[in-house]
Amino acid sequence: MLTAGRPCLDIAQQLQAVEKAVQQAKKALIQDHLDHCLDGLVGPLGADKRHAMDEFKEITRYL
Repeated sequence: MLTAGRPCLDIAQQLQAVEKAVQQAKKALIQDHLDHCLDGLVGPLGADKRHAMDEFKEITRYL
């Protein structure tokens, strides 16, 4: 885009879109890790601890 002489606004919009996509990918990676890997490490939990774990996982959606 730069070498093609595109307007700065177009370039800025594309960069913003790329940044957002990378941010969403990082968030998805963290959530997937928590959903799969952490459960495997911790193993079966009682209801009270399961609730705390689920709450912890849910709050990561707001990162």
